Amino acid sequence: MLQGTGEFEELTVGELVHHFAAFYPKADDPDDVIARVGLTDKAKARTHSLSGGQRRRLDVALGIVGRPELLFLDEPTTGFDPEARREFWQLIRELNGAGTTIMLTTHYLDEAEALAQRVGVIADGRLVEVAEPSRLGNREGAPATVSWRTPDGSVESKESETPTALVAELAARFDGEVPGLTVTRPTLEDVYLRMIGAVA
Repeated sequence: MLQGTGEFEELTVGELVHHFAAFYPKADDPDDVIARVGLTDKAKARTHSLSGGQRRRLDVALGIVGRPELLFLDEPTTGFDPEARREFWQLIRELNGAGTTIMLTTHYLDEAEALAQRVGVIADGRLVEVAEPSRLGNREGAPATVSWRTPDGSVESKESETPTALVAELAARFDGEVPGLTVTRPTLEDVYLRMIGAVA
């Protein structure tokens, strides 16, 4: 995926995607690609008139119009609003489902968790670990934090390696329904920060 398309600023979105499609022997349908990245209403707009998020969508369109087997995406959702990010995530899932291998770099850890089959953490210039998001940094085996609301209205929390047993104990104490009950394990961000902190 290109960093930018400044040299084509006088072309329209449609003209540019059609132009790039001509480079490939088995290109995807340019109009379909434009629709998939959410730029149908901008197909006749000159690229210099696009917003930052729309330019990123155009970059994605140019990256996928050739039906790549391997696609490198460097922070592709920078500048996207939350709705556009979710739409882009769906596009990535569709590409992956169709057989495209995707190498994605992102600082959005919710994005990595939503999209990645494997996550690699780089800290201090070296690869620290590669694993499924749920297993990174022994995440699935980490203690859970169980929180609940006490009768006086305050919130109490306890870290536990056996959260199911703790919840059962609380359920007995509160006659079945534990007020304000939450059980959380470390997020991908928690694990990432711990890992890079250990390296630094």
